[in-house]
Amino acid sequence: MTNPTSAMIVIGDEILSGRTRDSNMHHLAQELTKVGIDLKEVRMVSDDPHAIEGAVRALSAAYTHVFTSGGIGPTHDDITADCVARAFGRAIAVRDDARAILQAHYDRMGTELNEARLRMARIPEGAKLIDNPVSAAPGFIIENVHVMAGVPTVFETMVASVLPTLVGGKPLLSQSLRVFRGEGDIAGPLGELATDFPDLSIGSYPFQKDGVYGAQIVIRGQDGTQVDAAMTRLCAVFGE
Repeated sequence: MTNPTSAMIVIGDEILSGRTRDSNMHHLAQELTKVGIDLKEVRMVSDDPHAIEGAVRALSAAYTHVFTSGGIGPTHDDITADCVARAFGRAIAVRDDARAILQAHYDRMGTELNEARLRMARIPEGAKLIDNPVSAAPGFIIENVHVMAGVPTVFETMVASVLPTLVGGKPLLSQSLRVFRGEGDIAGPLGELATDFPDLSIGSYPFQKDGVYGAQIVIRGQDGTQVDAAMTRLCAVFGE
């Protein structure tokens, strides 16, 4: 049985300009690994309707799940909800249940639910709301696309809300060994190891410490017995 697959769309000019550092992909990747959903692709797209719609259509057709972050706030450049609606040919409008959530939240804060804030209650037809206990404005799920906020604290709570509802597979296991040798010296034995364990992913990640070069070798796989066997052999070859 193969694991469900997934992709992520990170949306926003501020990400692509370098003004904002994205942390949501890192968090999502870690959480998906725990539940056995394989993250296969991540796209970063600008606040451009054609780019967002195209990415949603392409990735929704290619993977079991798609997760988006960014572009569902109250300002003019928050266009993700509209783009996702168009990608699926759905109407979009202020929905009563989403409006009620926002109204209750801003009433508690003593703040007006103005037209700008009400944009966050615009939900595509037929979508299911994603709870937002941090700032109330909900995300939503339409078909296999999970549309979530870009603010990391909100994104993380939405991920925590969504993941228990998804069917996962076998979690990815990993072990690592730090070797103080250059990649040119270890490439041959690592290639042989990869050939002998085709179901495992074996990666080499170089580092430099106090003027000495080395590599972090990471073995990943779903079968713990195979991971253990490969690591045992790796230690026998490179154990230091």
